[in-house]
Amino acid sequence: MSEQKRLFFGISLPEESRQSLIRWRAETFPAEAGRPVAADNLHMTLAFLGDISEEKAHALRQLAGRIRQPAFTLTLDDAGHWARSGVVWLGPKRSPRGLLQLAELLRSQAARSGCYQSPLPFHPHVTLLRNATQSVSLPPRNFSWRFRVERFALFQSLYAQGKTRYQPLAEWELSQEVL
Repeated sequence: MSEQKRLFFGISLPEESRQSLIRWRAETFPAEAGRPVAADNLHMTLAFLGDISEEKAHALRQLAGRIRQPAFTLTLDDAGHWARSGVVWLGPKRSPRGLLQLAELLRSQAARSGCYQSPLPFHPHVTLLRNATQSVSLPPRNFSWRFRVERFALFQSLYAQGKTRYQPLAEWELSQEVL
């Protein structure tokens, strides 16, 4: 039996957007609001796979490599607080069709491969804070980060020395042509 890895498909944020988000988060939320997600871990999950074998991961990598979809522009212009899970997030007010299609393809492939997928609808977001269990004052909606999504990746979640980090294992380009 092979070793299990905790994996997910996701989108990395461009370095410039990450740095801008980090500064904005520090200026917007007090330290007691929650535990900030490390800059290198800021991402948008498309499909969570869970703890899976190398064989299943290999099959999912092959399926992901067959996806043909155009790149799209993503705007992060909404924020929220999920008190039950203690998450403060940033996401799009309106999700681009390309984002929704890509997530649906990956989630469907994951489900067919035996990876549990939540029955809840996909809610694209970037987690800014964790352990935000108290009421959090959200900022006025006068913020916006916009960037082009030209690739997606398979990430491994690694936990060591009390810290989690997300390591990309494989990456796929989205096409530049408009279909």
